[in-house]
Amino acid sequence: MSDCRLGYIELLQQEINKNPDRLCGGQEEEPDEALAPPPCSSLPSLCSIPRTLAVSPSLGGEPLTQDLSVNLRKILFGGTFHVFNYEWRKSCFKFREPNSELAYALETERAGARAVQMVVQARIIKFLLFSRQSGSEGRTLQSLCDVGQRDQERALAAALTDSLWLAGEERSATVTLVTADYCITPHLDYKLDDFTERLQLFTFNNKEDVRKFIYEHIQCFKEEGSHGVILFLYSLICSRTVNRLREDLDCSTSHLLQVRLGNFVCRQALLNLLLTGRASPNVFNGTVQCGADGRPLERPLQGVLARSDVGYLHWSREQMERDRLPQVGSMLKTPRFPIWLCSINSSCSVLFGPTRSLLSDWKMEHLFQLFFYNGQPTQKATARLTIDTHSHHWEASSSHSAGDPEKRFPSVEMTIRTKWDGAAIDWNGCSPFY
Repeated sequence: MSDCRLGYIELLQQEINKNPDRLCGGQEEEPDEALAPPPCSSLPSLCSIPRTLAVSPSLGGEPLTQDLSVNLRKILFGGTFHVFNYEWRKSCFKFREPNSELAYALETERAGARAVQMVVQARIIKFLLFSRQSGSEGRTLQSLCDVGQRDQERALAAALTDSLWLAGEERSATVTLVTADYCITPHLDYKLDDFTERLQLFTFNNKEDVRKFIYEHIQCFKEEGSHGVILFLYSLICSRTVNRLREDLDCSTSHLLQVRLGNFVCRQALLNLLLTGRASPNVFNGTVQCGADGRPLERPLQGVLARSDVGYLHWSREQMERDRLPQVGSMLKTPRFPIWLCSINSSCSVLFGPTRSLLSDWKMEHLFQLFFYNGQPTQKATARLTIDTHSHHWEASSSHSAGDPEKRFPSVEMTIRTKWDGAAIDWNGCSPFY
């Protein structure tokens, strides 16, 4: 055992003796103590990564530096005293049963990490439908069911690689893994987590090398106890670099996560980083130079500058009632592939279609099918929706539910109408998701 690791463990033990909850606490600066995660002592399997998922220091790469560990905390949380809580630490990229109705789908829960998982889910669908020598029109829904474990792992590796390569401006990408040795020692003004301090960084200048490396270590992202979502998030930040992230952000956003109902959730800047490779805090096209009063802003508001492979749609009943629904620009509404991350009442899901020409041929938009997956364990099959944009108006078919606004205007349908205004939507016998 190295002298560095021995010294770290000695200091770590001192921290435990002083404050046993410090290693795996939630948000110590937040007042929501009743919603804080359980203490680390009751979660040994989640607070420390299994040895089988820690790579050898001899694998190479560069160890995490003290400065980078501080900058990771600041760009994520806005300070160094927050650490990822129980819900985040247990989150990984775990698939449903291979060769089943939802073989393509990731298991997610109602937690802050779910948004990250659902963006990766969208890229998994892109790979399985359009990137396996399937032709420009993609495959059928059945092909998503005929996915074995090896195909699942290949799709996950490709999806993670796509996001990291975009974040690195398609020139490089960095993958972070956990090693057995500690790279830094604790210091004042820094909260320990017994995880970040063991990061090793592997940087590549070729996209295929990134994909192969992730595939070779795919268990570090998909196995229980791996902290796989956090590892991917660290990789994303290191690929983009902290300096570029600070340039991406504007006066409205200083860090990527925020506290909501006792948990850390993704800000729009993080969603845009995952989707486009750039952490723009807003969903409109381009850059806004002037405020509502017409005067130049001290710092322009950053929007989306280019189309992405995966799109984004947003609907919130609460925001709609307050007339504060953000206007998603065409860069996000019209992606290169017919796949959209949907933020519906602050919960993320995926909407997708198998026909790529839907985005390039206006005649295809008269009558077409989309599929919906919300990531919840209660969903046992992919929902199939028929979208009709020209035969009749949607409100006529909803009049029978006039007593209940939510049933009359299901939020999933309202989200779809932000892209196809006035469309009538048939759930084909499936109960609508609200």
